[in-house]
Amino acid sequence: MLGRENLYIGPAGWSYPDWHGVFYPPKSSRNFDELHYIATYFDLVEINSSYYHPQSPEASKNWVKRVQDNPRFRFTAKLWQKFVLERSSYTTEDVKMVRRGLDVLMEADRFGALLLQFPQSFHNNLDNRSWLFRIITEFRDYPLVVELRHQSWDRPETLTFLRDRNVGFANIDQPVIGKGLGFTSHITSDIAYFRFHGRNREKWFKEEANRDERYNYDYSRDELQSFISPVREALKKTVAAYVVFNNHFRGQAPKNALEFEFLLTGQKVSLPDPLLQAYPELVDIRRPANPQQLELF
Repeated sequence: MLGRENLYIGPAGWSYPDWHGVFYPPKSSRNFDELHYIATYFDLVEINSSYYHPQSPEASKNWVKRVQDNPRFRFTAKLWQKFVLERSSYTTEDVKMVRRGLDVLMEADRFGALLLQFPQSFHNNLDNRSWLFRIITEFRDYPLVVELRHQSWDRPETLTFLRDRNVGFANIDQPVIGKGLGFTSHITSDIAYFRFHGRNREKWFKEEANRDERYNYDYSRDELQSFISPVREALKKTVAAYVVFNNHFRGQAPKNALEFEFLLTGQKVSLPDPLLQAYPELVDIRRPANPQQLELF
C-alpha cells in the first residue's frame, strides 16, 4: 500500500467525536466501525487508551478482528501511566494486566511497539535513569520505544544505553518550550519511531487549555517535507518505521498523515470524502477511485 513494506503511518487514537463529519462520515449508522474505517486508509494506529488503563484481552481480540481486512495493519500502544507518570509502586498483577492485553496483539502478529512516554519533567538524573532501566527490564519481552521530552536525555550515553538493550528512541516534534527536546532522528533499535504532536506553543503548557486545544495544529506541506529525509534514512536502517500523528483535533492527524504518506512515497492516496470536503487543498494528492479516470478538479 505504501510502497515500502517496512513503513507504517497513522494517527494516535481513533475515538474522537470531532472527527465525525471531518474524517468519519457526518451521519453514520449505529453499526459504523471507526477502527475498521481507520484500517481502510492506514496501516497503523497508536492505542492511546492503554495509557489510562491497560486494554483487556477481550478488547485486543475485538480490535484484531475489526482490522482483519488489512493484513498489514499494526497497533502500537502507550504503556499505562502507572509505570511512567505516577511512578507509584506497582504490583505483579499490574504487570500481568498490561501483558494480557498486549500478548493478544503479539500472538496475532499485529503489534508494532510498546511506547514508554515520559513527560518533560522526567529529567536525566540517577533516580530517573534507574527507573527507566527498571521499566525497560520489566517489559523487555516486547518491542520497546522510549519517548523522552527533556533535552537532558539527548546525549550519547542515553543512545548507547538504549542501543545496548535494543530499545527505540521516539523522535518527536513538539512545541519546544524551556528545556523541551526538539526533533531528532535517532535510531537505537531495529525499529524507528516518529511522533508528531504539533507546534501549538501557546497552549502546550497552559493549565486551562484542554486536550483539543493543545493538539490543535495543522502542519504545512513545507513543515512535513522537512521530516521526509530522516524517515527515509530510518527506513534504510530498520525493519519497521512507525510514523504517528498526534495532532488529533478536527481530523488534522489523519489529514497530515495522508499528506506525509504522499510526500514520502510520491504516490497519491485514498481520501475519504468528508476529509476532502473539510480540507479541499488535499485534492492534489487524492488517488481517483478509478485509476483510469482523470480527476475532475
